[in-house]
Amino acid sequence: MKSSSQVKVFAATNADSEATRFARYGLAIPRQILKALEKRGIYCQSSVSTEHQHLAKRYVLRATESGGAVADMGRYCAYLDGNGTPLPWLQPIDSLSGNGRHAIVIAPELVRIEMLRIGHTYEVAISKHSLVNNGSRIRPVITSILLFRGNQGTLAVDLWAPENKRLLGSIAPVFYTQAGEIRRHPERFDEAIRKITGALACLGCKHTHVAVPPPITTGGAS
Repeated sequence: MKSSSQVKVFAATNADSEATRFARYGLAIPRQILKALEKRGIYCQSSVSTEHQHLAKRYVLRATESGGAVADMGRYCAYLDGNGTPLPWLQPIDSLSGNGRHAIVIAPELVRIEMLRIGHTYEVAISKHSLVNNGSRIRPVITSILLFRGNQGTLAVDLWAPENKRLLGSIAPVFYTQAGEIRRHPERFDEAIRKITGALACLGCKHTHVAVPPPITTGGAS
């Protein structure tokens, strides 16, 4: 029989491994839901990769803002910098079908916000991804930290309905602890959470909701 201290260690280990999984891979979505998303033509790419910039001689992280919605469900993934500010895209991605890839973002450090909606129930995982040099390797490794996990959040508004379009980007679901208290995400992500909530009601989505156009530079001799 396990002692109480052993049980506590086991529970802590399980909690740590769960947090690590969410941080690295995003939401753990059951196969049945993934098939339902695929059937509805919703494609969301939550992976983060390491790329090398040969001219700048540095490594960066590359990710894709993607996703969209139909009336009964949606999934969306977007990225911010470490301070919670929207990133300028490297390039937008146009699509005829929608609910897929929207833009590529590149930065030394990324915060990923992934959300899933089924009806009026929401899931969210917010994680921070950075590059760390390893003395024994030339290529840096990605370290991931879970910043927030919201489970079974609620927003009892049909945001996808035409009469509620004016609310898109202005409201977000509420998440609770097991004890029934409101579970708040870090305040610096408020705006992004509201925008991604809107993306989960953007039927046939064909545009970014978080990433922004890069600044326009002008030059030339006067």
